Amino acid sequence: MSLKQTPSQTVGPYFAYGLTAQQYHYPQTQVASGQMATDQTLGERIRIVGQVFDGQGQRINDAMIELWQANAAGRFNHPNDARESRALEASFKGFGRVGTGTTPDNSFRFDTIKPGAAQQGRAPFISVIVFMRGLPNHTYTRLYFSDEASLNAEDPVLNKVGAARRDTLIATRHETSTGVEYRFDIHMQGPQETVFFNF
Repeated sequence: MSLKQTPSQTVGPYFAYGLTAQQYHYPQTQVASGQMATDQTLGERIRIVGQVFDGQGQRINDAMIELWQANAAGRFNHPNDARESRALEASFKGFGRVGTGTTPDNSFRFDTIKPGAAQQGRAPFISVIVFMRGLPNHTYTRLYFSDEASLNAEDPVLNKVGAARRDTLIATRHETSTGVEYRFDIHMQGPQETVFFNF
């Protein structure tokens, strides 16, 4: 007898219990949160904030966002990135996970560092994964930085996206009283739909 592939299932509404338990005040531990960097992490400290919107422009209060990024030297904390020419910070995992259901405005927030460019001629970016109720498979997108215009203009992945939709992948930098924030809203559908990648 051969085994069959398990069919896809939507993520919620119970993902919070297993994946972001502490954020939702459950007693279990969780492997990742929105606090991705410590005081000892090298690089420019930044905060990424945003909201997830449906096709009617309504905020989604039960989405879950994951971030995966390189460190300030442009190296990922992963066995497949064995480039010894770039420093590896063992304490910086480059992975975060946050739900949108615990703030009044259904926002997500990640405290991290700005990544370095992972390759020559590429812009720095953060991989973003979106899970939500009713979505059979999670979606992948990327976050690029508004203050990296010259590198963004050369980035081959970003340049595969049509100019009219490229801004949906650009996080806007703001100087605030608590430090540097990048605003990155995610639109699942509609006229402002974020570009998603088929990885």
